[in-house]
Amino acid sequence: MEWRDVKEWGVEGRAFEDMERSRWFDRFPAEAEGKVTPQVWELSRETTGMIVRFKTDAPAIWADYTLRKSQLAGANMTAIGASGLDLYVRDEKGTWRWAGVTRPAAKTVRQPLIEGMTRSMREYMIYLPLRNGIEDLKLGLPSEAKFEAVAPRKDKPIVFYGTSITHGASASRPGMTHTAILGRRLDRPVVNLGFSGNGRMDAAVGDLLVKIDAEVYVIDCVPNMNAQAVRERCIPLVKKLRAAKPNVPILLVEDRRNTNSWLTPQRKQHHDQNHAALKECMASLQAEGITGLHYLPGDDLLGDDGEAATDGSHPSDLGFVRQADQFEPILRKILGLAK
Repeated sequence: MEWRDVKEWGVEGRAFEDMERSRWFDRFPAEAEGKVTPQVWELSRETTGMIVRFKTDAPAIWADYTLRKSQLAGANMTAIGASGLDLYVRDEKGTWRWAGVTRPAAKTVRQPLIEGMTRSMREYMIYLPLRNGIEDLKLGLPSEAKFEAVAPRKDKPIVFYGTSITHGASASRPGMTHTAILGRRLDRPVVNLGFSGNGRMDAAVGDLLVKIDAEVYVIDCVPNMNAQAVRERCIPLVKKLRAAKPNVPILLVEDRRNTNSWLTPQRKQHHDQNHAALKECMASLQAEGITGLHYLPGDDLLGDDGEAATDGSHPSDLGFVRQADQFEPILRKILGLAK
């Protein structure tokens, strides 16, 4: 087996280049510490949204990596989703298809992602853990196998800023988040800036967002906010983005509805008020002449049958597919992509 350090050719989905003083797999640069909240800083050290790309004709692909945290799973996430690697491969039609995962049982993982494949040169990508950080990552291939590193794409990314849902709870594996699904469907790089419980349209996060050369900003923070907070923070954040990036589209996303909120009047009212507040912000911004704004309603993000969440709030894999189905048409329109 020959082992290759992925730092030699890079990961996609890491938005900041100046990371010399940061851990290599962090999402935010070291300068963010002390500016964003301590909670956001800690969560920024998780690798959600990052991918590694390469080509090989190897019959087996192994991974050797060390996780940052010993807590491998969560109350609503498996160890595979929170701390595992998720392997995809392009088939002969050029479609990305799932191939294999690691199954972490400790901080240090040395396992095959897949074995027993036919020998053929194929393109692969590996999604990194959703709710853990990585200290180092090497890929292992039989020494006789051909290998070609695929550098991160230079295309402008779709940048998602959001909550635990954007972060990846409760996908069963890293490639099943709506952000990952959309990246495959739209063939675009994605930057995932989801922060579990802490996606709140913070001004300090906005200061970092404007440093990213984004193709579109997706602001999906309302699930972590109430109506008053939306009214206080949405307009300043959008104006900050627009001042720095006059021509970059901005998509505002309504709060999804908890799948059992039809049974709980207080929760239903919370969603109603959040939706109304975001609509007011959208109308106010447009009335001021701010252009390039787009809006995605939240009522259908998880469907209407109650089957698409693990705990009423966080999507299951079904929920993430449904979210991707809702996001895809409006993102295609924004990006000028054919269906």
